[in-house]
Amino acid sequence: MKENRKIAVVAVSGGMDSCVAAAIARENYELAFAHINYGQRTETRELKAFNDIAGFYNIEKRLVIDFTHLSRIGGSSLTDKKIDVSKADLNSREIPSSYVPFRNANILSACVSWAEVLNASAVFIGAVYEDSSGYPDCRPEFFSAFERMVDAGTKPKTKIKIETPIIHLSKAGIVKKGIELNAPLHLTWSCYQSEDEACGVCDSCALRLRGFKSAGIEDPIPYKVRPAYI
Repeated sequence: MKENRKIAVVAVSGGMDSCVAAAIARENYELAFAHINYGQRTETRELKAFNDIAGFYNIEKRLVIDFTHLSRIGGSSLTDKKIDVSKADLNSREIPSSYVPFRNANILSACVSWAEVLNASAVFIGAVYEDSSGYPDCRPEFFSAFERMVDAGTKPKTKIKIETPIIHLSKAGIVKKGIELNAPLHLTWSCYQSEDEACGVCDSCALRLRGFKSAGIEDPIPYKVRPAYI
């Protein structure tokens, strides 16, 4: 690590996308890792992945935030166990039940608050648009608008960029970028509903498996099933 580098806060869920975003950010910044617990089904496993990735990169600045209000608000199969996690339909353009209402705005707000205290120059988030599940808060225009809001709502001397380095990559492209940067993909966790072995049938598992298959690389994490249609 070079001395006197600018600081970036990285929102690290523990999944593959945020891990690769962190690997990209690491090229030019000193990193601080933020993680959000919001009552999701795989909260414990995601937190382990976050700490494993932070340990891999020797990250000293770590912040774990409890956003329990998102589980109380509900409206998502990730936070409300009365709503089933739908099986993957990679051809659907509908917003899936796993969408957590306005989650990325909540995550970014916390990261920006910390970034301003740290005098950081950027907040990185591993949002994906072209090959995502169709979440409205993963659109490029959302992040552009959020950056304008940050500029308007922080101290005059504060200048924080919202960086979305993989937003236009396919899952295969993200896998390849991760391999190129030696990102610890084996430490990541993407499944929406299982904490021991990934289910293989939720949207997140299906997109991840298809990405690895398209990249011609074996996914290193365990799965209960690997559907033939992937």
